Amino acid sequence: MATYYLLKIRGKAKIPDYVQLRDGQFTLLAYFRLDRPEKALVKAGLADHESRIMDFLAGIPFGKVNKLEI
Repeated sequence: MATYYLLKIRGKAKIPDYVQLRDGQFTLLAYFRLDRPEKALVKAGLADHESRIMDFLAGIPFGKVNKLEI
């Protein structure tokens, strides 16, 4: 089981919402648009967990670091 930290960042005006995905040591693994996670999750090796990550992101607030264990 691995620990990841997710931070949802709200965009303003023409800038879209983004997500930071960090590992247990808080190293940045991926930075992607909330509406386009596919390529970033494949690069981070988490393509198999995309639906779980997106469901988790739907339920968390913007601007707060949240812990996810996969």
